[in-house]
Amino acid sequence: MWSYILKRVLLMLPTLFGVLLLTFVVVQFVPGGPVEQYLAEAKAGVRGADGGGMSYRGGQGVDEKRIAQIKALYGFDKPAPERFWQMISQFARFDLGRSFFQNKDVWQLIKEKLPVSASLGLWSFFISYLVAVPLGVAKAVRAGSRFDFVTTLLILVGYAIPGFVLGVALLVIFGGQLQWFPLRGLTSANWDELSWGARIVDYLWHIALPVTAMVAGSFAVTAMLTKNAFLEEIRKQYVLTARAKGLSERQVLYKHVFRNALIPIVTGFPAAFIGAFFTGALLIETLFSLDGLGLLSYESVIRRDYPVVLGTLYLFTLIGLVTKLVSDLCYVWVDPRVKFD
Repeated sequence: MWSYILKRVLLMLPTLFGVLLLTFVVVQFVPGGPVEQYLAEAKAGVRGADGGGMSYRGGQGVDEKRIAQIKALYGFDKPAPERFWQMISQFARFDLGRSFFQNKDVWQLIKEKLPVSASLGLWSFFISYLVAVPLGVAKAVRAGSRFDFVTTLLILVGYAIPGFVLGVALLVIFGGQLQWFPLRGLTSANWDELSWGARIVDYLWHIALPVTAMVAGSFAVTAMLTKNAFLEEIRKQYVLTARAKGLSERQVLYKHVFRNALIPIVTGFPAAFIGAFFTGALLIETLFSLDGLGLLSYESVIRRDYPVVLGTLYLFTLIGLVTKLVSDLCYVWVDPRVKFD
């Protein structure tokens, strides 16, 4: 197995390199780069009257020396290959660079936005698994019953409604009309002045609506996957043999079926758990005024903040590759019959 792990780790390097190279090449052809945006904002009075104009169409009449200074500020005075290799050398040292427009290290920005996205992701993850797995088992045991039909209908309805649409409805009804929940933010303005118990209540009060909007459709796949996995195992010969030996349904279900049926669930657990920390829900964060990773990524792309775009891409790709390896190793842990060789 160690040779397999070594091969997978070595394959991560060209994968990372290819992702970064492709993204860097695409970035070179995207119009409206940071130099243009800087000069456009300066011309509009955002950065002061001494900024100049656009560097291409709007840059006529602008002092060429000023434009050269702005390009040097962002590192665009160097050819693209040199900038690419400089970026690779920085990433090899886990230096993600510094944001063009927020004047902060990318690591610092991620640390600032991570608590918001992690709050949404972890609550959605745990609630989804705690509801979906028992629900899937119950549906499999009662397959074809009225309970199975009604829960399937509710699951499909929840899955069909987009999270942001449900979020709007929750905001209008429970935040606007009934005023049971706050409309924005992760905590109240006086959160620092509250006691620990009041802080927990305040936090849960704020997180209730966005988590509900995210969870409603997210556990549908896990619930149906659990049900189908259990149904497939229940129909196998070893289950009939266990029943013929006189074992109770509870023993058959939890001693024999449970472990085999949970293989596809457990193997996807690491990816889902890590993804809960770093997956930003742009629409939910925007709707509920939560400043998380999703909003950071969107604003970075719009403003052409390339260090943030490429730095977060490098970090998330690396985490995804490692998580995929851990997920594959879980197959051996759950089912010893699996051999990588």
